[in-house]
Amino acid sequence: MKYKYSLFKKQVESVVKVADNVYVLSFLRDFNFRAGQIIALDLEEAGEPRMYNIASGENEKYIEILFDEKDDGRLTPPLSILQHGDIIYVSEPFGNFQCGNENAWWIAAGTGVSPFASMARSGLATNKELIHGGRLAENFYFSDFFEKEMNSKYIRCSSIQKSPEFFNGRLTLWLQNQQNLPVDYLFYLCGSAEMVVQVRDILISKGIPFQHIISETYF
Repeated sequence: MKYKYSLFKKQVESVVKVADNVYVLSFLRDFNFRAGQIIALDLEEAGEPRMYNIASGENEKYIEILFDEKDDGRLTPPLSILQHGDIIYVSEPFGNFQCGNENAWWIAAGTGVSPFASMARSGLATNKELIHGGRLAENFYFSDFFEKEMNSKYIRCSSIQKSPEFFNGRLTLWLQNQQNLPVDYLFYLCGSAEMVVQVRDILISKGIPFQHIISETYF
């Protein structure tokens, strides 16, 4: 089934490799959006686009999309070799995975950190704690920004690389080790469907009300 939203022509500003098989694509922002929203993107106006979370701030000059290149993918291998001035097609932003100024934890795996990068870059990092799971140091995307913006409220959980800078283990293990989670906070989850289910179950087992858990399977 073809995607029902209209797609609009944009020119690529840049495609930058940030880790093994992971890239940030940018293009000039000429629309407004809310941090946490999604756009659909394709190389053909009448194609079948894929959805991607916006990673840039609401007031920044460029829209940034963080994506993981899949060897067997239809779209991401061609996206990774685009150059300045190449044409892509994107939809208007949509989605309701949005956060305000409330006390909250952000929990992300891999490229699922994109909506939280957008939120933090839009001035919403106050009263937040970010727990980010990744395999290696290079997989903690936007870490320089998060370290500066969130300090000790930014926690990296590395499943492979041992380092005193990280929690050595999966983010699910870090969560299991926590006692007295703040039950009056909201918990925003973004990652694979498996990760979201596992984290939700852990949070509920520790007394977090189901209605305080807001989740999105990453795009």
